[in-house]
Amino acid sequence: MASEVRVRFAPSPTGYLHIGGARTALFNWLFARHHGGKFVLRIEDTDIKRNTEEAMAAIYEGLQWLGLNWDEGPHVGGDFGPYLQSERTELYERYLKRLQDAGHIFEDQGALRFRSPREHVIVDDVVCGRIDFDLSNPATHPDMTIRRPDGSWIFHFVNVIDDLEMKISHVIRGEDHLSNTPKHIEIIRALGATPPHYAHIPLILNRNGSKMSKRDEGARVEYYLRRGYLPAAVRNYLCLLGWSPKDNREKLDIDEVIRIFDLENIGRSSATFDPDKLHWLNGEYARELSDSEFYDLAAARLKSSGVQLDKFPEEYVRAALETCKGKINTFDELPAYCGFYFTNDFDYDPQGVAKHFSSENKPRLEAVREALNALEKFEVENIEATLKMTAAKLGVKVGAIVHPTRLAVTGSNVGPSLYHLLQVLGKEKVLARIDRALAKF
Repeated sequence: MASEVRVRFAPSPTGYLHIGGARTALFNWLFARHHGGKFVLRIEDTDIKRNTEEAMAAIYEGLQWLGLNWDEGPHVGGDFGPYLQSERTELYERYLKRLQDAGHIFEDQGALRFRSPREHVIVDDVVCGRIDFDLSNPATHPDMTIRRPDGSWIFHFVNVIDDLEMKISHVIRGEDHLSNTPKHIEIIRALGATPPHYAHIPLILNRNGSKMSKRDEGARVEYYLRRGYLPAAVRNYLCLLGWSPKDNREKLDIDEVIRIFDLENIGRSSATFDPDKLHWLNGEYARELSDSEFYDLAAARLKSSGVQLDKFPEEYVRAALETCKGKINTFDELPAYCGFYFTNDFDYDPQGVAKHFSSENKPRLEAVREALNALEKFEVENIEATLKMTAAKLGVKVGAIVHPTRLAVTGSNVGPSLYHLLQVLGKEKVLARIDRALAKF
């Protein structure tokens, strides 16, 4: 592109960072990175009554977690600051006076309104195409308030002024702002300026077709951070909400996305948020973690859930977590999946008890205990061979003893490979747990 690409993400700190807002920030960031431009973070904090420090912190934390570093904005500065609207009042006053002096502003019950020229406004949108907005009828398009009677600024005015002052070249935002765009262009033209390029991206819908709102579970970025999702996986999935690489790929390295990302590949139809697909994609990323990365994330998750890993040798913890790698999709699944390694006082799954702790299985479990007790080397190969041999002697399939044995030593019907987890637990602990289970029959 001939001139420098400058884009911005301009959230209001009135609530947590929404998944839709994160997707908007991502598309702006990708466009800037693709063109070697600048990604600006601007905080639209003019709604003093609803702004909170917690929401402001959530915006910063969410963007940083997703790896969306900003080139200009809070904490990093830049040539067009300040980057909080609450600190730009003098600038807005100057632009207001220019509009007043040119006769574009009038007072109405204490509020200041922009006098519409009552024309057709053409919006050439990169995503939505060429749209003709007829603003000639004051009944359907009343003159826009730009300042409230209490002196506070309306979004439409300060948003436009900041885009002009910060030399924003492309405004990439949600489709719900499309109807505001002709009003913004009217103000820009009244100031004798040239509008930026606009690209309005499709809304994100739930699977039932309803608009994804801030109240929906999974609508906040913080939800995925808390549940132990991997930021690279969430970022990858957000890329696919409205944009497509055109070759049906779903798992894409971020550097590859930056290389091929373009606004022309953003679709017109609404994007459907599928939590199951995100869950699957996160599992794909989790399986690619190195052993050390997986261990660090897994250990942190277990500790935060109350598991006292410090009471166990590091070698034991590492061996236990090795049996979990590639078996979970999100790290919040770990405590239920492998918590049995770190406590002897676990409950048995009620359905498992009803199915596997039967009178028929008691002698089978006793036979397993006897066979495991006789093992000198308590290692995977020996354990597997012993259980298969025991099943053969009992005249049953190996599953008939695997299921009650798993339930006895873990309390669950699912989990890591039985032979591997038995080796990790060790002979003494396994025998004690089988004895505990036999007492339940």
